[in-house]
Amino acid sequence: MTGDLFSLEGRVALVTGSTRSLGWSIAQGLARAGAHVVVNGTKPEPTEARAAELRAQGLKASAAAFDVADAAAGKAALGKIAVDLGRFDILVNNAGVTRRAYIMDLTEEDWDRIHRVNAKGVFFCLQRVAREMIPRRSGRIVNIASIAGKGYAGTSNAAYAASKGAVISLTKIAAQQLGPHNINVNAICPGVTRTALSEANLHVRAQEEGVTLEEMERRRTQVIPIGRANDPEDIAAMAVFLASPGARNITGQSFNVDGGLIPD
Repeated sequence: MTGDLFSLEGRVALVTGSTRSLGWSIAQGLARAGAHVVVNGTKPEPTEARAAELRAQGLKASAAAFDVADAAAGKAALGKIAVDLGRFDILVNNAGVTRRAYIMDLTEEDWDRIHRVNAKGVFFCLQRVAREMIPRRSGRIVNIASIAGKGYAGTSNAAYAASKGAVISLTKIAAQQLGPHNINVNAICPGVTRTALSEANLHVRAQEEGVTLEEMERRRTQVIPIGRANDPEDIAAMAVFLASPGARNITGQSFNVDGGLIPD
């Protein structure tokens, strides 16, 4: 292996759901490591605005607005990116949805909405990008799963946990089947992470339990052995590593980034 182990110079990276929170941190991390980052969101204006923000920092970026849950739209958009940029080197499947709910309160609508984005969206983005990677015999796919997919009791809901368990299983099978094409597939399983989604869930929990937001934050943090929740940058750092040359022999793994919250 030659050159910088952690440089992504010359790579093209797509990060789904990257206009805010965790996905935005990952997009910034990859761009700062040298990649041309394709920012993705469901709405064109905020998606282009984020890409422009990266370009204003002297980084390489473009925008692709599409809903990962719409397989046909995703296929068309990803095909256009491949033509425009000539290649895919990195895919980070980050887009995800959830809501706070007890198992007996989940509806069919909840299940379908969560799985359309968190499982179906991940699979069809992976499949379409892999079609571009296979002829080049090179690629890195990083799926953002969750410790919920490994049975974490504090998950937002059972449907979300099931969708993330599907992502972990998909990661293992995809790594085995795409490995002969020199494509690495790994998953990151964040624990408690300060994102817009998690903060909204924290507000709901505080209201349900009749406690202050500060008390709920204290409870959330005290169970983490290392004593702090993730910032989005903690997940971004792992994503950049798994996309880098330094991780060339790592595949089929699901890495907890959770401060020691659950054993694995």
